[in-house]
Amino acid sequence: MEYRVVRPFPAAQSRQDEAPSLNLTRRMRRNRKAEWSRRLVRETRLSTDDLIWPIFLTDSAEARTPVAWMPGVDRLNIDEAVRQAAEAAALGIPAIAPFPFVDKGLRDPTGSEAVNAGNLMCRAVRAIKREIPEIGIICDAALDPYTSHGHDGVMDGERILNDASVAILVRQALALAEAGADVIAPSDMMDGRVGAIRAALDGEGHEEVQIMAYAAKYASAFYGPFRDAIGTNATLIGDKRTYQMDPANSDEAIAEVALDLEEGADMVMIKPGLPYLDVVARVKDHFRVPTFAYQVSGEYAMLTAAAQNGWLDGEKAMLESLTAFKRAGADGVLTYFAPRAAKMLKAAC
Repeated sequence: MEYRVVRPFPAAQSRQDEAPSLNLTRRMRRNRKAEWSRRLVRETRLSTDDLIWPIFLTDSAEARTPVAWMPGVDRLNIDEAVRQAAEAAALGIPAIAPFPFVDKGLRDPTGSEAVNAGNLMCRAVRAIKREIPEIGIICDAALDPYTSHGHDGVMDGERILNDASVAILVRQALALAEAGADVIAPSDMMDGRVGAIRAALDGEGHEEVQIMAYAAKYASAFYGPFRDAIGTNATLIGDKRTYQMDPANSDEAIAEVALDLEEGADMVMIKPGLPYLDVVARVKDHFRVPTFAYQVSGEYAMLTAAAQNGWLDGEKAMLESLTAFKRAGADGVLTYFAPRAAKMLKAAC
C-alpha cells in the first residue's frame, strides 16, 4: 500500500504561498455567506403552527402554583387556564394539552375520578371551550393522575390488567369528548385501547373527535418532572416497563404505530422527543401520516437549568431543539416552551 506524506509549508513562505491550490467548482459556503442567503436555502421551517402547549391544572383558589422541578412552569386553576388558552390563541398556537393535578383524596385503585363528568379536566375543558372555542384541546386518556398507585391502569397485585384498564379508559374518553375535547390522546400504552375508544366515540355520536395516539411511548427516565407536576412521583409503585416501551427498541415502534393506525388513530405521537428523533424519522418515513413528538418535562428541565446556569444560550438552544423535531419529520411538537417560542417566532416575522 502506498502512502502520501503531506509536509507542512516552510515557515519562510508567504501567506499567499501557504494557501493550497484548490480547484473547486462547488463551494458549499457560498450559500452560508449572509443571513438573506441562509434564509433562502433553509430546508426546515419552524412556525407557531407546529406548537402544542401542555399546561397543568389544579383545583385551587390560587391562580398559579409553581412546579418545583420545572422552572417557569406553573399549575393553573381553571380561570387562569382560560386566560392561558386565550394567550395561546392570540399567539397563533393551534392547540393546548391540559393535564390535571388531582387531589390525593380523589385517587383510588381504579382511577374512578377519571370518568367523573364533573372532574377537574372536564370542568376546565368546558370553561376553555366556552370562552375560546377556536383553540384546539388535546386531552390525555390515562389513569395515572387518578390512581392511588400512580399507574396508567388498574392492578391485580403487581400486574396491570390490560382489558379492565381499557374499559375505564373508554369511559374517560367519552367524558372528555362530552366536555368538548377536540382530540383524545391515549397515553397509557394498553393493547387495543385505540380501537375501543374509536368505537365508543363513534357509537356515542363523536365521530369528529380525533385520536392522537401515544403510539410509541417509552419507559423513559425523562418523565420525572412531569410526575412531580401531576403529583404521581410520591404515589407511583414500581415502574411502567410492562406496558411502556423498552428504550432500546425501534422496530417495535413501527409495529405499535401500525396497530394504532389500523385501530383508527388519526395522528400518532412519539414520546420522549429528542432522545428518540430516530424513531420520529422512521415513523414519518414509513407511514407518511401526521406524526408528533413530545418534548417532555426532563428535556425542558435540562435545557432550562443549563440556561439558568449560563451553560447554554437558552433561546437559541430552545429553537434549535424544536427545529430538530421538524427536521426529523415531526408535523408538530408538544412543548412547554410553546409560548416563548411563539413570541420569538412572531417577533422574527
